[in-house]
Amino acid sequence: MNSHRKPRSTSSPLTQRAVRIGLFAAGIAGVATAVPAQAQAVTQSHVAVASDAVFSHADRAHHTQTKDSFTIRQFGDVNATAVRNQANAVSAGCSADAHCRSVALSFQIVTVTGDETRLNAVNLSDAANKKCTGCQTLAGAYQFVVSTPTRLTLDDNARGRLADIHRRLDELTRSTIPAAELKSKVDGLAAEVTGVLHDAVAQAPKGDTQPDVTLHRHLDGWPGH
Repeated sequence: MNSHRKPRSTSSPLTQRAVRIGLFAAGIAGVATAVPAQAQAVTQSHVAVASDAVFSHADRAHHTQTKDSFTIRQFGDVNATAVRNQANAVSAGCSADAHCRSVALSFQIVTVTGDETRLNAVNLSDAANKKCTGCQTLAGAYQFVVSTPTRLTLDDNARGRLADIHRRLDELTRSTIPAAELKSKVDGLAAEVTGVLHDAVAQAPKGDTQPDVTLHRHLDGWPGH
């Protein structure tokens, strides 16, 4: 089977986005690190920069590799935020009789506070088959951005619901269901995350501007149907 690699789909060139993130990083007072859903990262810096990435690679030596990430970043009051979320999956050199399975899924939740916060959000995924007959490869990047005029802190109820979604994401990632079905189920979990965040926003203190919950989704997979 010939090599297959889907073109990366972004609204603007990645290099330009990287430059903008670099400009934000120049004035950073602190950098948040990846944390699990149960342990939230909070920073008081005026400029916040964060990056999450998941990479999986399956080949003849390791026919199956599956990885996922679920991070929550609560930045609070910031003047500017640059966040990046990325998932990459590769299957290489396997045959139809001993096919590969490579899955990379990344969920990133970001909350920011302020009426005039500048936000640069990059969300990317790429799945590639390299001379891999009958292989299943899936990469999904889901970025949830919550913007509120007053500080939003996810309470125990919201964090508990998100932890349950994280657990089920782990189970899906490790499952052996076909890639097409896996896409649908992961989209369902993303919809649940959005629901949890909308509920949290509805209970947050009100301000002069309307709160907003935005999902950036990029899902790439082979086979494509």
